[in-house]
Amino acid sequence: MAKVELEAQVEDQSQFPLGRVHSIETMGTVDGPGTRLVVFVQGCPMRCAYCHNPDTWALQAGTPVSVEHVMGTFESNWQFYRNGGITVSGGEPLLQPEFVAALFGQAHARPAGRVHTCLDTCGYAYTPDSPERFDALLRATDLVLLDIKHADPEGHRALTERSMDRILAFGGELARRNIKTVIRHVVVPGYTDSVEECEKLGRLIAPWHNVVGLEMLPYHTMGVVKYEQLGIPYKLEGVPQMDKGRIPELRAAVLRAMKGGRASE
Repeated sequence: MAKVELEAQVEDQSQFPLGRVHSIETMGTVDGPGTRLVVFVQGCPMRCAYCHNPDTWALQAGTPVSVEHVMGTFESNWQFYRNGGITVSGGEPLLQPEFVAALFGQAHARPAGRVHTCLDTCGYAYTPDSPERFDALLRATDLVLLDIKHADPEGHRALTERSMDRILAFGGELARRNIKTVIRHVVVPGYTDSVEECEKLGRLIAPWHNVVGLEMLPYHTMGVVKYEQLGIPYKLEGVPQMDKGRIPELRAAVLRAMKGGRASE
């Protein structure tokens, strides 16, 4: 993993909207296929109890960065990305759709060859009443990593302090556009580690025939130190790390229910 030193840009240095960026990782291997340049944007409306990057929450923090700067960073390491591409993660990328759309558009229009684009999002910042704001971004997106925090509305609000309505609307929009999507689900002991919850997740995503993958991510406590540094109470204090040995069973429960849901369509 290598991170880029960010230098603030100003509007007249770019023909595109600037993005508020937390950090850029040049050798990402877990945020989409292959080795990728990963842009972590600043700002997130969710307050997930297990978030390991609370320093990305505030939208006005971070550094103003241009599309040209990101593409220049990509070009300086392009030989490593032949089987990868560019991922925008966060924070929450859908808070900055104009910046991400411009970046992905330039990635697709790259003179030396089209670059694969991936959006890592929780979907909550999507606004169903103004879908046109996200049209350019979604047209330039090759793959979405969609985080579904909890399959039950009440459980979702307890875990994230937010409703899941916008997330479901975003998932439906991805399905309508047939954008390849990988579902990500963090498995937290006592919250999302029951077979019943995982089966409910499977039924929830069954109508989305654009889903091409499922990642069950075991909860860990590596981000706790950031809460201590920022003076923020950690809501899952005392919750142990997830037993990775249970992940295959729970993943099978999701897939089983998803298959059953599709069979009944």
